[in-house]
Amino acid sequence: MVFSSVLFVFKFLPIALLLLFLTPKKYRNAVLLGLSLVFYAWGEVKYISIMFASIFIDYFCSNGIEKHREDRKRTRVYLWISILMNLGLLFFFKYSDFVIRSINLLFQSDLPLLNLTLPLGISFYTFQTMSYTFDVYRGNLKAERNIIDFGAFVCLFPQLIAGPIVTYGQIAKELKERVVTWAKFNDGVMLFLAGLASKVLLANNIGMLWDDVLLLGPGRISTLGAWLGLVAFGMQIYFDFSGYSLMAIGMGKMMGFEFPQNFNYPYISKSMTEFWSRWHMTLGTWFRDYVYIPLGGNRKGIKIQLRNLFIVWFLTGLWQGADYNFVLWGLYFFVLLTLEKL
Repeated sequence: MVFSSVLFVFKFLPIALLLLFLTPKKYRNAVLLGLSLVFYAWGEVKYISIMFASIFIDYFCSNGIEKHREDRKRTRVYLWISILMNLGLLFFFKYSDFVIRSINLLFQSDLPLLNLTLPLGISFYTFQTMSYTFDVYRGNLKAERNIIDFGAFVCLFPQLIAGPIVTYGQIAKELKERVVTWAKFNDGVMLFLAGLASKVLLANNIGMLWDDVLLLGPGRISTLGAWLGLVAFGMQIYFDFSGYSLMAIGMGKMMGFEFPQNFNYPYISKSMTEFWSRWHMTLGTWFRDYVYIPLGGNRKGIKIQLRNLFIVWFLTGLWQGADYNFVLWGLYFFVLLTLEKL
């Protein structure tokens, strides 16, 4: 169910908001969890078991860490169970065919592809649940005892499919007690409409120019037409992705949540470093907090810093998609950012 669809805008969202506001506060998270599962199952019911697995794995591991806080070996075991199970699910569904193609290319073999359908939003909710377990392990959070509240966090339908990536700590208080005022609800509606307009009026229509360029192909397109197509593609990606983020942030406000900003006018950036502080900001923050800084960040000299940057941008590229072009895309930014830092 796409946010910009008639079904979502005129049926699912109004019904969801009405149910949430009519439900006593004590039971709202249960209703929110139910609505989120319906939203997810509408698009891909066969993979709802993966969602349940993510909830139970990290609920079990985080509470195991909390219970055995004094036993470092045991807490590490729980942490590694969470990491391996979450990344295992992500790897199996998203990267198994990529690995098989690579083996076939390298060894001239003919292994059959699995051709698995990628579960909706798995790249986003896997990162969210892992970050929660990391934070509990570090002592930044207390493990959530209420599995309904934790499930509502994992499945939260406004940002389930396309972000922004929200950590548990950012909405922990609102999961327990959230207040919706008319002013806040109005702000949420305005943000949702701005995102909807960005997606439907701008991204979809600008994308038609890019589609025309693709149809013409490199043999028949003029130089000017190629550049126009390139600009159209960049604008389509931006207005589409930022539009979805705005809709998610707006819906969050309508329900009493404050989701983090995901885009901040990235195309006005004066450097690549600035660009990545403005584009998909929650993904950059996630990699900074849970990969770059734990590896040592920039605290151990330039060689270690460049190694850490390489790892982060290799993983960023791989996160975007399971193919070589995405890996090269990530390494391309690594090179540009390295040149700026040097």
